[in-house]
Amino acid sequence: MGTARHRAARGVTVATVYAVFGSAEDAERIGRITVEERLAACVNILAPCRSIYRWQGGIENATEVPALFKTRETLADRLIARIAALHDYDVPAAIAWPTSAAFAPYRDWIMAETAD
Repeated sequence: MGTARHRAARGVTVATVYAVFGSAEDAERIGRITVEERLAACVNILAPCRSIYRWQGGIENATEVPALFKTRETLADRLIARIAALHDYDVPAAIAWPTSAAFAPYRDWIMAETAD
């Protein structure tokens, strides 16, 4: 068993917000703004992916750029609203995933780098 220093913290108060963007530039722009505003501690911009979805009565197929925003659970709604306000999509995909456990020092870093 690990020492307390290496155990995962359970019942943590952090969340990951998943969002997709039309380009890496948009993901980076919005990611930078949300980190500067302390709504997110960090943003991981992932490789482009293929999205297939229904939109306005048809089936669409597009290349999008997913990103993972790390934040406090209490900031997730504000972060999602800010992503939506900055986003160029009419209906941006932005959802929060609660975190059931995290490496305690990482959780503490997220809490320190975001403002509630």
